[in-house]
Amino acid sequence: MNRKPSLAVVGATGAVGTVMLDILSTRTDVWGEIRLIASARSAGKKLICRGEELTVVALTSEAFDGIDVAMFDVPDEVSAEWAPIAVSRGAVVVDNSGAFRMDSDVPLVVPEVNPQETKNRSRGIISNPNCTTLSMIVAMGALHCEYELKELVVSSYQAASGAGQSGIDSLRAQMSAVANSSAGDVAGDVRKKISDFGPFPAPLALNVIPWAGSLKQDGYSSEELKVRNESRKILALPNLKVSVTCVRVPVITTHSLAVHAVFAKEPSRKGAQDILKNSAGVKLVDDPENHIFPTPADVVGTDPTWVGRVRKSLDDPMALELFVCGDNLRKGAALNAAQIAELLAIEFTK
Repeated sequence: MNRKPSLAVVGATGAVGTVMLDILSTRTDVWGEIRLIASARSAGKKLICRGEELTVVALTSEAFDGIDVAMFDVPDEVSAEWAPIAVSRGAVVVDNSGAFRMDSDVPLVVPEVNPQETKNRSRGIISNPNCTTLSMIVAMGALHCEYELKELVVSSYQAASGAGQSGIDSLRAQMSAVANSSAGDVAGDVRKKISDFGPFPAPLALNVIPWAGSLKQDGYSSEELKVRNESRKILALPNLKVSVTCVRVPVITTHSLAVHAVFAKEPSRKGAQDILKNSAGVKLVDDPENHIFPTPADVVGTDPTWVGRVRKSLDDPMALELFVCGDNLRKGAALNAAQIAELLAIEFTK
């Protein structure tokens, strides 16, 4: 192929789609035509990508004609229906939904960890991991290569944007509702100030909610099981022990995770810091003596996984403790999908 491959962005008008257009406009330009696709109600909208005004087209079978790679950022049920249609029209699909992640015939890819899996796409589909998994897996993959990961105990602190635009809008509305209240009025009384919880099961403003996702077996949430199952698949460790508790916090964007990682080979703090410092896609920010460590406010709008608070476990010489942050709309969704698509673009141009 002498021409640059063509790209479709499906769900271009959504929260992640908007970030995707920014990423496509700022990364190395490997694409020919970029076609924006969304629901019929969004068709006709004008959006800017690579400095050009593009018109959104409706999601139809014909919308994929002439497309080499199609990136999907739509709900699971939409991907389940339309990704195979895009494949049938000749596109390779990079899907950001959960529809195909655990399908044994669909690779689950993080380019810094398992880029070779892009070639194992018998169904013509490559899955993008969940944003919570992506917020830590690049760092854990780097440490696994050196120390051989055996177990993860993870607590996540997930931003409102993980629940989509409605999550962002709800948190902002809730913060406005309590902004003019005195501490005495609000303390212990947030539920009286906030009547609309939005997509959350409780008020999120001035609160934390030990829940993200939908209810699954034995009291686990879907988000917790995603982190467990996806980590195993990405790292090719089907027996990896993983325990996860997901918590929603009043942050607009950037997921954070506290991680207890147990390894087969004994790690050192300095060795782990050196590995992370020199790993692609990771930014080590770890100077606790001067109160320097990653927070969502630092990380939002950036691409790497930020890592700090790296410590040896006090009770297990084979374990490390660390704190990681990742922008859930960038590396946690749009950027990783774009990186996968760029690997495909290289294949198309060979």
